[in-house]
Amino acid sequence: MKKLINKPENFVRESLEGMAAAHSDLIKVNYDPTFIYRATAPIPGKVAIISGGGSGHEPMHVGFVGTGMLDAACPGEVFTSPTPDQILEAAKQVDGGAGILYIVKNYGGDVMNFEMATELARAEGVRVLNILIDDDVAVKDSLYTQGRRGVGTTILAEKICGAAAEQGYDLTQIADLCRRVNLHGRSMGIALTSCTVPAKGSPTFELSDREIELGIGIHGEPGRERTDIKSVDEVTEILTRSIIEDAAYSRTLREWDENKGEWVDVELINPPLEKGDRLLAFVNSMGGTPLSELYLVYRKLAQICEQQGLQIVRNLIGPYITSLEMQGCSITLLKLDDEMIRLWDAPVKTPSWRWGI
Repeated sequence: MKKLINKPENFVRESLEGMAAAHSDLIKVNYDPTFIYRATAPIPGKVAIISGGGSGHEPMHVGFVGTGMLDAACPGEVFTSPTPDQILEAAKQVDGGAGILYIVKNYGGDVMNFEMATELARAEGVRVLNILIDDDVAVKDSLYTQGRRGVGTTILAEKICGAAAEQGYDLTQIADLCRRVNLHGRSMGIALTSCTVPAKGSPTFELSDREIELGIGIHGEPGRERTDIKSVDEVTEILTRSIIEDAAYSRTLREWDENKGEWVDVELINPPLEKGDRLLAFVNSMGGTPLSELYLVYRKLAQICEQQGLQIVRNLIGPYITSLEMQGCSITLLKLDDEMIRLWDAPVKTPSWRWGI
């Protein structure tokens, strides 16, 4: 596999150095430990939003630091969770005194390290809450998770909650909003090819020229089924139907209880989609799929939603959550309410997401 890299061990740092040079008006980068933060941070009186995860999924999360979205992002090595000290130092850097929300994808390493960072931050007097995103309908458990994986809804929550923070919502209000976004978002993806982690130098898994993986994870985790290649309409039908027909999903997640000062188990239920719901439809490239093919997916997705009485009122199409150069796509459907629509439409200016400014 040919890649535009120098030494694999310098891949993440050198990429961040390039980002910092290109967007010095928007972001700054700290390298020991590594995190990216808003050039204007900390902002007194504003709740700070922080997310993070393994590198290799760009522009998530580092490309979404800026006005109207994240205050900081913590990148681990490729497909490796950030460490608690990264997250803690990022929190201290952007804390404006109003508290911090961690938006955490449901992967074992991310969950554990963000929980540790929450406890460390609170020990230093920084008020922190964290909300898990677990929206992947493909499988209940995978190689790296207990319960559903966190995927496409993550960046939708970052956009909506980032706008809320910009507009002066307090920490509890933003945490409640983020939880609501997660409960109304569902995703599923497909892979046509594997990807190659720079340090490994060979494909993460093998797919023949006639095979696809339905329900793939963003790190290449197995999905529901490996099957023969299908037309784009057939693939889109499978992904969309899997999301639309997903029943109410009940599970128990851990959240920090500020009144008790400890972690508590919270029972959450995702309500199913219903006829008449207003949706945000997100068609995402895994990194190697061109925009023209994503529009083929969106074409069929829009047809199915119309047939089912679901109204797409907002959309997002492009490579926002990638898996290096993997060919494939994912679909996310988020049920919207008036507040979410207003916040979605709010201005945003980051290295990889700009409108209204």
